[in-house]
Amino acid sequence: MILAENCHLDPASNMVSESVQLSRFKNVEAENSLQERKDQVLHQGSERQENIGPLRASSCLNAENSGKVLGISARDTEGDLNVNVQNKVLPKKDGHGQDMTLEDLYNDEVTFSDEDDDSDWDPVQNTGTTSCLDVENTGKLSGTCVSDTTRDQDVTSQQEKKSSEQEDMTLQDLYNYDVSEEDDDSDWDPLPEPTAAVKWFCVNCTMVNFEDVVHCGICGEHRESEILVHGCFASPFSKGLLGSELEVKGILKDSPLQDSTSDSITAVGFDERMLLHSEVVVKPHPHPERPDRLRAIAASLATAGIFPGKCFKIPAREITREELKKVHSLENIEAVEHSSQIVASYFTSDTYANEHSALAARLAAGLCADLASTIFSGRVKNGFAMVRPPGHHAGVSRAMGFCLHNNAAVAALAAQMAGAKRVLIVDWDVHHGNGTQEIFEQNKSVLYISLHRHEGGEFYPGTGAASEVGTNGAEGYCVNVPWSRGGVGDNDYIFAFQQIVLPIASEYAPDFTIISAGFDAARGDPLGCCDVTPAGYAQMTEMLSTLSGGKLLVILEGGYNLRSISSSATEVIKVLLGGRHVRKVDNVVPTRAGLRTVVEVLKIQKNFWPKLDSALSNLLSIWGVHLQEKRKKMIKRKRAFVPVWWKFGRKRFAYQVLTKNHRSKSKKW
Repeated sequence: MILAENCHLDPASNMVSESVQLSRFKNVEAENSLQERKDQVLHQGSERQENIGPLRASSCLNAENSGKVLGISARDTEGDLNVNVQNKVLPKKDGHGQDMTLEDLYNDEVTFSDEDDDSDWDPVQNTGTTSCLDVENTGKLSGTCVSDTTRDQDVTSQQEKKSSEQEDMTLQDLYNYDVSEEDDDSDWDPLPEPTAAVKWFCVNCTMVNFEDVVHCGICGEHRESEILVHGCFASPFSKGLLGSELEVKGILKDSPLQDSTSDSITAVGFDERMLLHSEVVVKPHPHPERPDRLRAIAASLATAGIFPGKCFKIPAREITREELKKVHSLENIEAVEHSSQIVASYFTSDTYANEHSALAARLAAGLCADLASTIFSGRVKNGFAMVRPPGHHAGVSRAMGFCLHNNAAVAALAAQMAGAKRVLIVDWDVHHGNGTQEIFEQNKSVLYISLHRHEGGEFYPGTGAASEVGTNGAEGYCVNVPWSRGGVGDNDYIFAFQQIVLPIASEYAPDFTIISAGFDAARGDPLGCCDVTPAGYAQMTEMLSTLSGGKLLVILEGGYNLRSISSSATEVIKVLLGGRHVRKVDNVVPTRAGLRTVVEVLKIQKNFWPKLDSALSNLLSIWGVHLQEKRKKMIKRKRAFVPVWWKFGRKRFAYQVLTKNHRSKSKKW
């Protein structure tokens, strides 16, 4: 008889144990009964495993009759149970050839002592299912214990099942798939973003430089230059002045400026409200026409003790609409006025405006008009208009090229209102003053002369060819000196002044002279790319001051290198003050390109100015030989490419044609 009792779960070892009271089996019937109960337990264990999942299944069976087995614990699959029961519960005894009964298992000590000696068993190496049989003195059998390997297998099977489900997912399922739990990326460390290269803009020329560079790669200005504090007297190599403060202050010492009389006063027009005109929209590169241009000039004059100190400052006023109507159309005036209602606006892609730009343009035009009338009336000798925005690109009906109102045109008409009959405007800005030419190209009372880069119309604004001489009876009152390349320096400008500007201006005999003084042809300017020095500008100012009884007004136009514009403006004002004695240059040697441009202009303008005919003849007599020698050298080089033996062979006709062409070209020159 078999009694089943104490069916319990041991929490310490996580295995089910059952104690079974065994009686003796005397015949094969007990063995068969045991086999039947084993099959029944396996069948019920598999059913329960399907119902409660892979974690744990246990079964306690109670048998009332003798010869029946009561109690086996199951956590594995059916196959594993089969193997465990057959290999551990009912092992076969070696050498007997028949199956052992439970009685034999109880009485036979060899099963656990001799044959199944596990003294050398290493639990770490046992990775399979482990069964422990404990035979107690009371005849109780502790059942089978299964390790946690089955749990790991179940987790692996679940992961494989999920991965197979993800492989079968559609795009819609992937879109709706929740990855908050499975793909937790809270510990994800993103790659650091690449550090952007730190750059700085040169305060002098606005060119961009990298962080590790101390001096600008374009103009050489120091990164911490104090050019806005000391102007052109600031050191370009470090902070501070180029020399000692006493040396800078002593520049004008013992000069005639100390004893200037009332009839030789130089007036300066300036108002700080013009600094409010600036570009609001932040762009990758600063706009070249910026308030720092005036700050640098004012710093240079203040450091040198010129202004304030030696110059007379006239009060600023806004130009009236009636005065502007003499120069611009009503639509243009209203367009500029409308910009005061907008925070940021653009007339063209490069001509910006903010809410203060219209005021700055009115102040600039008003200062130029008052300076012109003050100078012509004799209250001051000459003047310098330190104004912005510039104006010589502004035409009758359009604002362009950084210009809103044409300051030079307003000043010319103001001088005429004050009594001047003939006004001369000389524009040495590197860009052609297309606006000024448009306003006066039909007016004989204003002579406009411009020296600028043209390059066949490829340089901004594309106008100003030598053939543009004026229209509607005013032919000859527009004189354009178009340079054919960049890099034009002092010699070419002074040579053009000697051969073209002064002869025409002397014959015209102006009552008042205006200089549209753009300093963007100066050395180092990022836009002009020419090579005029401050001494060159001083020389040209000195040459023009001999006209119209010294009644000269210099109006600031372009110029975008702060050191160049401040030093050039300072030298020009020194000439106006009479404190700089310019050395006259007689034997100026121009470049070949400059000489060709001057000859081209003279050939056109001699039709309107008779004095130029003799000037052209003298020029060709002096410089024509030089050009002819250069020409002959070029012809000889070309002739060397014609083989001499062609003269005696089949190609003698080609030889005669080529050599004849060379001879005809040389005679033509």
